[in-house]
Amino acid sequence: MAETYVQERSRKGRKDLSHPEPPEPLAVPVYDNHCHLDIDDGDDPLSLTEQLTRAERVGVAGVVQSSGDLASSRWAVRAAEQDPRVLASVAIHPNDAPVYAADGALEQAIAEIDELAAHPRVRAIGETGLDFFRTGEEGWPAQYASFEAHIELAKKHGIAMQIHDRDAHREVLDTLHRVGAPDRTVFHCFSGDAAVAREAVEAGCWISFAGNVTFRNAQNLRDALDVTPREKILVETDAPFLTPMPYRGRPNAPYLVPLTMRFIAEHLGTDLDELCAQVAANTVAVYGDWR
Repeated sequence: MAETYVQERSRKGRKDLSHPEPPEPLAVPVYDNHCHLDIDDGDDPLSLTEQLTRAERVGVAGVVQSSGDLASSRWAVRAAEQDPRVLASVAIHPNDAPVYAADGALEQAIAEIDELAAHPRVRAIGETGLDFFRTGEEGWPAQYASFEAHIELAKKHGIAMQIHDRDAHREVLDTLHRVGAPDRTVFHCFSGDAAVAREAVEAGCWISFAGNVTFRNAQNLRDALDVTPREKILVETDAPFLTPMPYRGRPNAPYLVPLTMRFIAEHLGTDLDELCAQVAANTVAVYGDWR
């Protein structure tokens, strides 16, 4: 099989591969609801236990380990079995759906995701959705087929769904309207604007903000944050990607969530502890308890 998007992503280089210093701990713990701890391309890669311990020390009580292919989905389940601070999300990434389809293996891959989703520590299907940035029109039919199959898996297993949406806002929303969104649907690493956020919330979805909300050129994300009800806000790292300022470009990790939380609280002009309590409650409402 050709190299998947997840595998290609894991070998992207950076100028500075050192892990940033830990930030000031949060007084009220939160959760990183989307990360990829199987990928760590820092100078000194951290083990799963090291990642989770660093996170716990700064007030990040747990993570959702998300997936994009069969290998990462299996890894997520093993990690969730190994450590109670991990819940798993399993899926075929939209950029990988055409890769599996080209080998005639997409249906079989989704069948294995179905089997993995039955595990009690798997609390979401994801990341799934549509990505028209990296995949050309020839791959869109496979993306649509995969997305709709994953929607049905989330409904079948009664678990959440994490959406990957890049340059496909209208198409993702139209698909959710047409086939019906799972009860707990999250727009992971939200990339739209205020209008997209409003429509997603009206459809009952949660909006997850990553470190890129802190970037100078991300006014669209801050506009979306402004119109998202507090009870629909989630936080994530998408680690090791999208490291928040002032460490943009260096490896990301769940222990850096406090940087994003403090930025969001300051932008919204709200009390940090109150916001953390709300975001933590939102996360548990979507994925259930960690322990």
